[in-house]
Amino acid sequence: MQDEDFMRVALNLARNATGRTSPNPLVGAVIVREGRIVGAGWHRKAGTPHAEIHALNMAGDLASGATLYVTLEPCSHHGRTGPCAEAVVKAGIKRCVIAMEDPNPKVAGKGIAILEQAGIEVRCGVLEEEARELNEVFLKWITAKRPFVVLKTAMSLDGKIATATGKSQWITGEAARRRGHEFRDIYDSILVGIGTVLADDPSLTTRLPDGAGKNPVRIVVDSQARTPLTAKVITDGQARTIIAVSGQAPVHRIVALREAGAEVIEAFDKSKSDLSKVDLSILMEKLGAMEISSVYVEGGGTVNFSLLKAGLVDKVHAFIAPKLIGGREALTPVEGEGFAELTDAVELERTTVETIGQDILLTGYVKGR
Repeated sequence: MQDEDFMRVALNLARNATGRTSPNPLVGAVIVREGRIVGAGWHRKAGTPHAEIHALNMAGDLASGATLYVTLEPCSHHGRTGPCAEAVVKAGIKRCVIAMEDPNPKVAGKGIAILEQAGIEVRCGVLEEEARELNEVFLKWITAKRPFVVLKTAMSLDGKIATATGKSQWITGEAARRRGHEFRDIYDSILVGIGTVLADDPSLTTRLPDGAGKNPVRIVVDSQARTPLTAKVITDGQARTIIAVSGQAPVHRIVALREAGAEVIEAFDKSKSDLSKVDLSILMEKLGAMEISSVYVEGGGTVNFSLLKAGLVDKVHAFIAPKLIGGREALTPVEGEGFAELTDAVELERTTVETIGQDILLTGYVKGR
């Protein structure tokens, strides 16, 4: 096997913890001696041993003189755990193959320097593109200090998310809805607007077979703090709930929401004259500071457009059902005032298309993000 083959094994190991390591990256590692894997591991959760440590523990004495394959540069600093680079040196690893350098300023080449100074041969950049895609959430959060934002929508073939009378259950089939819950399980948080809460009273939890999956942090963009104290996101106790309000939200409503157990974030720019709306950019900055590294958006057309217009969306999951609904007044995935010129429209690149049951899932990245 070649370096690329062993690195693919490490990348697949890292995927075992998808959605579980935030705000840390997904990392996998394998240790190879005389062409045979003698140690393997992956990072499971923030605050627990890193992938290299698991692999070294499995390999034991066989790590001495062996090659380590790891999907991200070994850390060099004392955080929740000790520096992995020093552990690699101590174990007697002879060669280290790394998929990509860690962009974390606390590491950023320092781990590689420790290895090279100890006489370990280092090769970096093996399957780097795959490693970057694996850690797209971490890379956005650690470099921009903001969460990676994924906009999800489910629509008919003619672009409707509900009928003219407001009926929306269910446009897509069971398989597509299950995939949506799998996405909820992956990302840190789920965001909707107050309109969705008032119209549907959703729980915004993850519902997978046998109760599997974790519930994301629930975020409601609610400029006037109108979220009812009887809403499921307030009363069910299934997950943490954050209400984002504007500078004009009545104080008594904010106090009531906090007393009911919700966290309230005041997201507005005090220097602006209009304080009636939630400033989504400020909201994302505050969420990033709270170590919420990803936001999964299941909002309506107004919230979706506001996020797109503000340049905050990184990725789009669009489920398309083979149905034609029609209706001039029927809601669409992106509304607001819209873009006046086609040249201003948000374009997706690196698109993929997947069939899920009878529906189609189109996934793409916002161009230039």
